[in-house]
Amino acid sequence: MAYVIFLLSVVLAIAAVYASAIAWLYFRQERLLFEPEQTAPDLPLCPDTDVIESFIDVPGARLCVAHLKLPNPRGVVFYLHGNSGNLNKWLVGLDAYRELNFDLVMFDYRGFGKSSGRIESEAQLRADVRAVWAQFAPQYDGRRVVISGQSLGTGLAAGLSAELCAEGRAPDLTMMVSAYSSMQALGAELYPWVPTGVLRYPLATLELACRLTGNLMLIHGDKDELIGFHHCETLRRAMPQAQLLCVEGAGHSDVHQFPSFRQGVATALARL
Repeated sequence: MAYVIFLLSVVLAIAAVYASAIAWLYFRQERLLFEPEQTAPDLPLCPDTDVIESFIDVPGARLCVAHLKLPNPRGVVFYLHGNSGNLNKWLVGLDAYRELNFDLVMFDYRGFGKSSGRIESEAQLRADVRAVWAQFAPQYDGRRVVISGQSLGTGLAAGLSAELCAEGRAPDLTMMVSAYSSMQALGAELYPWVPTGVLRYPLATLELACRLTGNLMLIHGDKDELIGFHHCETLRRAMPQAQLLCVEGAGHSDVHQFPSFRQGVATALARL
């Protein structure tokens, strides 16, 4: 009898620890999903004179925005970056946009770089994306519009593009680099012991991308160990019309360093 009581006590203790871990993940999962780096207020985002830094007020925060602004651009790339770092990390390869005569707009999420506040929900994150786009969209009426995202940003890009398509304002191109089919699917792979219902950021990229009516381009490194290439394949099977660029030898964080990536993006923008 004592042995049974001991086993029951062990099981209950393990269950209590597990329940506590799940509760922590539910309420504090932002610490796992987002890895922001703050920036000193007086640190320039970029030394280039054609990159303009500004701030946009949203409920509870100010968002820092970088805008590569050319004299007479063909259009704009609205770029949603990944889950780590800040604009100082992500503002790279600007000459490629200049050569193709495209402006670039990129902003830091709450708590990243010089942006204040903190991310509290997917709805808030998507609302911030839409608020920043709404500030710049009027400048590009009649010009080419590209909505692009990388890693975390792919789910946000798919969501914004889906909204614009529903409003009859489909972007000329949606470009997703190192995309996940959904954060729920990715979480099940990385943390199989966690119930899927715990995730408060499902970021259903596949579901949203299937609503797009404009052109779609998928770019993925075949050596990506964080978001496996099979996520890209899942998206492509659901949307066979999408253009797929497999960057051979590229992992997750270095895909932009490969010549085939730069050439693929340049070709896609030049065709618009």
